[in-house]
Formats: sequence, structure tokens, C-alpha cells
Amino acid sequence: LEDGHQVIVIDIMWFGNYLKSHKNLKVIEADIREIKKVPMDGVDSVLHLANISNDPTGDLDARLTWEVNALANKLLIEKAIKNNVKQFIYASSGSVYGVKDEPRVTEELSLLPISDYNKSKMIGERILLSYKDEITIQCIRPATVCGVSSRMRLDLSVSMLTMQALTKSKITVFGGQQTRPNIHMKDMIGVYSHFLKLGNKDPGIFNAGFENISILDIAKKITRIIPAEIEVTESNDPRSYRQDSTKLLKTGFTQKYTVDDGIIDVIEAYRNGDLGDYEQFYN
Repeated sequence: LEDGHQVIVIDIMWFGNYLKSHKNLKVIEADIREIKKVPMDGVDSVLHLANISNDPTGDLDARLTWEVNALANKLLIEKAIKNNVKQFIYASSGSVYGVKDEPRVTEELSLLPISDYNKSKMIGERILLSYKDEITIQCIRPATVCGVSSRMRLDLSVSMLTMQALTKSKITVFGGQQTRPNIHMKDMIGVYSHFLKLGNKDPGIFNAGFENISILDIAKKITRIIPAEIEVTESNDPRSYRQDSTKLLKTGFTQKYTVDDGIIDVIEAYRNGDLGDYEQFYN
């Protein structure tokens, strides 16, 4: 909206609507599987963010996860092509890599997804890319996001561990040695804005993650700012991988924010009374 675009938002509103009204914004409460409710006439670009997000949520209902994360992609891309949409930007997930020992996980490496969520995101990519000769497809594989938003995600590592330190003076780390890439929310938004500006240049798959840090090291970063005890327990989540985002950087994108910024964002929002440890912030 700040860039002057007219925006239509389609959202099922499970977690509410935190968008402020704007003359160029239209918000439609709908399920993306109900493709007739998704208007695309006159649309230039689709930014597809909707999905059943993260492993525990995906495990609640496997059929729903596959319908939303894979089947809906087919419905959306075919409607986009039919309406002469020029560009389709897809928020996939860095978790499609599964467990990787390589020091540099690039877009060319094989995918070994573990959960229904990871698998459905991988198949969602494949569905969209099968139409790449008919429309510009840009698949973004985001790292774990940190930072603060109106509808917060406190079930993501940096924010979750920071909130534990603030409210309990104790951080519980499951496993701890798993390495994950991270991206600040403002950089994530920047990536989508960047591709909207690129238009039909640079189609393909792009990692979007910069700081590859173990969960334990994230906890240690937090305790340097907020004194807290770190308790390490066993984990049943083996996902560990490092993202290399050289390909994204070569398109002209510049990283501006860090994990430290994300930690400070949560601390400041909490201390200002703008953020609490509320149930609606956990998927």
C-alpha cells in the first residue's frame, strides 16, 4: 500500500484481521479452496502467503493441510493464468530441506521433507513450477521469521525463547544443536516487495535466510540481554539445515536486519505493553 499498489487480501481470518483500513485495500474473508471467492480479474501479481503453517498445526489434520497447501495451489495458479496475471510469488518454506549436513544449503540441493507440512509445501512448489512456461513463478523459501507484528507468532524460535526469558526468567531449549536459518520480519517483507518490483525478471526458487544459528546459541544471545536460566531437554524435532541465500542477494536484495534486532523488538514491545504472552499468538 505504501508503494502505491491496490491490494486485495483473501484470508480465512482464523486469527483475526489486524489490517488497518485503506482506500486501496479490500479485505475478503474466504477460504482459498473456495476458488470462486478469489477475484483475479485485473490483478497483475499474486503474493500467495496462505497456508496451514508449521509442523504441529499441519499434523492436526493431514487432509486439510494437503488441500490448503497443495490442492489450492493448483486452483489458484490456473485461475491466475486464465485471468492473465503476470506474476505469482509463492511463500514456500525453508523446512522443505529437512535434515541437511551440508555447510551451504543452496536451492539446487535435494529436498528431504519430514512432516506433512514440509511435504505439502514441497509438492505445492512442484505444482506451481509445472506452470512456469505460462506465468512468472517466484518460489521463496523463507527461514524462521523473527521480529514483531500485530498478529504475533510466539511459536517461532527467536520470539518464543525471548518471551520465555521475559515472563519466566527461564528458557527451555529442546535439543539445542539443531541449526536453523533466520530472517527478520522486515527483511521478509522486503523480499516480497523486492520481487514485486522485479516483476517478471528472475523467475525460479530463492532461499531467504541469513543467520544460521543453533537453537542453543539463540538462547545464549537472549540471555546476554535478559538474565535467564537455560534448560536443555530432549527433542523429537531433528530438522537442521543452513540456508545459503547468495542467489537472492544476486538479484539485488540487501539484508538490513538481524536476529539481535528481532530479540530487541520483542523485549521493547513487551516492556512497552504492546505485546503479551497470549494464546492467540500461537498457531
